[in-house]
Amino acid sequence: MDPAGLLLFSSALFIAAASPGPGIAAIVARVLGRGPRGAVAFSMGVALGDVVWLSFAVLGLAALAQTFHGIFLVIKYLGAAYLLYIAYKLWTAPAASQEVEANRAAEHPAKLFLAGLAVTMGNPKVMVFYLALLPTFLDLTRITVLGFAELALAALTVLGVVFAGYIVLAARARRLFTSPRAVRILNRATGTVMAGAAAAVAAR
Repeated sequence: MDPAGLLLFSSALFIAAASPGPGIAAIVARVLGRGPRGAVAFSMGVALGDVVWLSFAVLGLAALAQTFHGIFLVIKYLGAAYLLYIAYKLWTAPAASQEVEANRAAEHPAKLFLAGLAVTMGNPKVMVFYLALLPTFLDLTRITVLGFAELALAALTVLGVVFAGYIVLAARARRLFTSPRAVRILNRATGTVMAGAAAAVAAR
């Protein structure tokens, strides 16, 4: 694929990914409420979802996605249900004194990965980017196998940078909260954000 097209794709994806949406809200809320542990597995699932939608766009499967609308609807609501579950856990989490202690309850990486994937597969913002906007600045009918590999690698790189930035900022922000009252406010605020992300996913 020509460098100009790859750069255009990467720049457009960076802008789209960095702007707040259900995926970013989910990642940030997870880190604020539970600490950075598990954020990598969750983010990898979110990123892989982008590659799946990229595949649909490149292969011209937008119509197929519409055909299997019911399946994507189930995935979308599973993603929304997971976000609501995390929102509930944040709202009901006890406030630690003196230090902000992340929720250390064990979560299997595969579960986190699949949850992140479900969030992206049901994210209307991602769907619009790949199925509606991407064809307007890239000729997807001329993408070769190598070109697709380059686009997928670029997408994973861009998303990795964006998600890592949000994870680091969220991890630093949660350290500012040291009193039980502040922790309670943090948990409920991030729980509200998570619930809002779930509503955004389910409403589209």
